[in-house]
Amino acid sequence: MPSHDARILRGAAIPTAVAGVVAMAISFAVAQGKGLLGALLATVVVIAFFGAGQVALDRLGRNNPQMLMPIAMVVYTTQILVIGVLLAVAKHLTFFDHKVFGLSLLGLVIVWMGFQVRGWLKAKTFYVEPDGKPKSGRQP
Repeated sequence: MPSHDARILRGAAIPTAVAGVVAMAISFAVAQGKGLLGALLATVVVIAFFGAGQVALDRLGRNNPQMLMPIAMVVYTTQILVIGVLLAVAKHLTFFDHKVFGLSLLGLVIVWMGFQVRGWLKAKTFYVEPDGKPKSGRQP
C-alpha cells in the first residue's frame, strides 16, 4: 500500500476509533452493558468494513487505474448494502441494544467518511504525470 493510501487509512481509522470509544462511554451511561456492547460492535463493524474496503480499493485500483471510479462505486455500494443488512438483522437480536448499535454505526460511518475525504483532500495526488511523459513509455 502506498504511503499516501496508508496515511488516508490511518487518518480515518484513528478518529473513528476515538469516536467509537466516546460512543461506548455514552452508550454505557445510557443503556448500561447492552449499550456498551452495541457501540463496541458498531465500532468494530465500521473499522473492519471500511478499512477492508480501502485496502480492496487500493489493490484493485493499482492493477487497473482506469477502473478506479467504478471499483470505488462498487466497493462503497457493497459496504452500504452490507451495513443495511446488518441493521436489519440487528433489530432482531437481543444480546445488545440495537438502537444504540444503529445510532453508533451511523455516527461512526459519518466520522469515517468525513476523515477519509479530509485525507484525500490533503493527499495532493496528481491527476496527470507532472513531467508530461506517459508511464508506459509510449509517446502520444
